[in-house]
Amino acid sequence: MVERNIIVELLIAVAVGLLASAWLLWLRRIGLRALTRLAHTTEGKLDDLALSAFRLPSLLWCLVLGVYIGLIVAPAMPTRIGQLINDALVIVLILSVTIAVGRFLAASVVSYADRLGLAIAATGLATALVKGVVYLCGALVLLSTLGISITPILTALGVGGLAVALALQGSLTNLFAGIHILVEKPVRVGDYIKLESSQEGYVVDIGWQTTRIRMLPNNMVIVPNAKLAESIVVNYHLPEKRMSVLIPISVGYGSDPTQVEAILVEEATRAVGEVQGLLAEPAPFVRFIPGFGESSLDFTLIVQISEFVDQYLVQHELRKRIFARFQKEGIEIPFPQRVVHVHTAAIEVPPAVGTDTATTRDVHAE
Repeated sequence: MVERNIIVELLIAVAVGLLASAWLLWLRRIGLRALTRLAHTTEGKLDDLALSAFRLPSLLWCLVLGVYIGLIVAPAMPTRIGQLINDALVIVLILSVTIAVGRFLAASVVSYADRLGLAIAATGLATALVKGVVYLCGALVLLSTLGISITPILTALGVGGLAVALALQGSLTNLFAGIHILVEKPVRVGDYIKLESSQEGYVVDIGWQTTRIRMLPNNMVIVPNAKLAESIVVNYHLPEKRMSVLIPISVGYGSDPTQVEAILVEEATRAVGEVQGLLAEPAPFVRFIPGFGESSLDFTLIVQISEFVDQYLVQHELRKRIFARFQKEGIEIPFPQRVVHVHTAAIEVPPAVGTDTATTRDVHAE
């Protein structure tokens, strides 16, 4: 008779648990619809991220709460079995909450990084750190809930973390320097840069430890992030790729500066659209700088190019066109020359042996 009563109470508890779970799932469905409509009316993305992160775990929470309600109405259940079921429900609840919070915070980090335009490496590192911290906290809460002392674990983590930090000091320095580069973005993937040590090239990758730079000869320079963060770097793609190129031009002193300036501007303007990378705006112009040289009149032609590497082809083509035009116009491109003036002087020659008089000769040198 007693066993029959226990079975009846268990069946009642199961029925109550199922009904409670069904009712909670119905409430969840209505609540999610209302929250979804509300989220669509807001501009921010946090509410959408929260709904996405907590949608699946909320299903488990409804089932767990329904089972817990069923346990309450089943007092005849053996204590040991009830305790095991209760512990299992607590474990499921803590794990589901931890996973949901980790996903929400990681998605928030990704959304914020996209808004700032950060690189994928920074986003992946940040999400991994956020998830790791949340999961560690969830594990400690779970152990504490189950009656396991976490004080020795915290002590071991502190001592172990200090030892790891000391052993990996160089790696951690490069890691945080890489995060600094990715967040502040003094250099970006695709930028053409020149290091303080004179190496220059395109940035092809910014990793957690090193940055890779492909030089124009197609060689790779691998720079530790810490050294790159401390180095003086010239970024030829900031604030924009377009840049000026200064081309020095020298002509003879017999040339007309106004004519030379007109020829240089005309040839540079005519080359726009024909030479790759040469821009029409701002228009090419000439300055009589540095001015009066030792053997020539020195001008500077200033043109605009699309990006740094375009200067080589632009200078090559413009110099050919200018040389041909100068030959056609009869403008001299002088060779280095010096004018040396030698003055004559009277040199007194000592008397020869056996003579009584001294003679003076004029020696003329050209």
